[in-house]
Amino acid sequence: MEKENKKNIFSRRSFLKGLGLGTAAVAAPTIVSCAKGDKQVGEQEPPIGKMTYRTCPTSGDKVSILGYGMMRLPTKNDNIGERQNGEGEIDQEMVNKQVDYALEHGLNLFDTSPVYCKGLSEKAVGIALSRHDRKKYFISTKMSNMHEFTREASIAMFEKSLADLQTDYIDYYLWHNIGGSRDEEGLDSMGLFEARFINNGMMDYLNKKKEEGVIRNLGFSYHGDVAIFDHALKLHDEGKVKFDFVLIELNYLDWKHAKEINDYNTNAEYLYGELEKRGLMAFVMEPLLGGRLSNLPDKLVAQLKQRDPERSVASWAFRYAGTPKNVLCVLSGMTYMEHLKDNLCTYSPLKPLTDDEMHFLDDTISKQIVDYQTIPCNDCKYCMPCPYGIDIPGILVHYNKCLSAENVVKKANDSRYEEARRAFLVGYDRSVPKLRQADHCIGCGKCVSSCPQRIQIPQELHRISAYVEALKQGKDAPEEKSE
Repeated sequence: MEKENKKNIFSRRSFLKGLGLGTAAVAAPTIVSCAKGDKQVGEQEPPIGKMTYRTCPTSGDKVSILGYGMMRLPTKNDNIGERQNGEGEIDQEMVNKQVDYALEHGLNLFDTSPVYCKGLSEKAVGIALSRHDRKKYFISTKMSNMHEFTREASIAMFEKSLADLQTDYIDYYLWHNIGGSRDEEGLDSMGLFEARFINNGMMDYLNKKKEEGVIRNLGFSYHGDVAIFDHALKLHDEGKVKFDFVLIELNYLDWKHAKEINDYNTNAEYLYGELEKRGLMAFVMEPLLGGRLSNLPDKLVAQLKQRDPERSVASWAFRYAGTPKNVLCVLSGMTYMEHLKDNLCTYSPLKPLTDDEMHFLDDTISKQIVDYQTIPCNDCKYCMPCPYGIDIPGILVHYNKCLSAENVVKKANDSRYEEARRAFLVGYDRSVPKLRQADHCIGCGKCVSSCPQRIQIPQELHRISAYVEALKQGKDAPEEKSE
């Protein structure tokens, strides 16, 4: 079986190499290498019995520092673009195999949601985990009532989670994605928060489930308006709800520069500090920012390699996310077995960054990344599905990748224009099917209210579409209008 697995990995790499993409194009968000010397990503087996654990102070749970994010499960679909978007039938056999491997190597927390994988993640996770002793793992899932938030619908969602996960209790349960708004319904961020958890009585309902032991630890995940983050903590301070942990976006770019990149965001330094004051543990999401921190420009890669030639680019980000002492678990989506192996290597055991290394990432590397002005898309796919079939994250991720590789050239007389033009257009057609490209956006704006980063997606798609058309004609990029 192991030989067969390696053969499949090699075949996929060979195929992607033939397309000029490489494995990073498909799997960049989660690749972390424990390879030494000339060994390739995923070749080295992670050790057993070396996982780093942190203890949850309220429950005493000994949680693996690496958590398995079940947002992008392996599928049976062989189409690269569709597989990237989590489309196609879930490969349950592979999910089972990866869950087994994770447990064997000490990973014991699995994070899912009723909305992941088009609503199929919890069921697949339940099938895989139910084959094991329930005391050997922790389940994290969410109240994902972002679109239908009546009391009846919310309670039904909670009960369905228990049924799909084949469990009588949830170890870590979250109010999902607080801080967003619903522009189409005239609900600002506070109005949506109140509608989802307060006005419908769900705060009291979930408090009761915690008292009954159906929920062992209660928390929330945050994106967007910092006033909602502060308000949720105020409810905690006043004793109206008692949170045990909070899921935040934390990485070396967002620590000090999140707001600089996108004014709607909040620096992780503030978020983590507020949790630390209260003794609340942090779950971490987006340690790689949707792959942006594993696909850095060559000159930044060179700076990291100069510091440590044998360490992968992505492992710097994972070590950064796990270094703060109040981080209980770092969640990583791991679609392929090689992703899982590589991440297990980084955390088995975790080698925390030194103060000097932390400052190097915070001040030297991060400031240069900011200068690239990439679109702050984390490839979370909350904007999907687009009613017109557009592959929104695929388009934005491709643009960012080309920007970081310096393949976004604005002037036709630039010495690199032809090289960059070909790289952008060929890569665009290979990663995003033509009928799902930016030129099909009609500007309906439905995606904007679903985006945790509040990216003005139609505006960005129209800008990219105009740039693509200019490249096809061999012309200068259109002048961008100032807002």
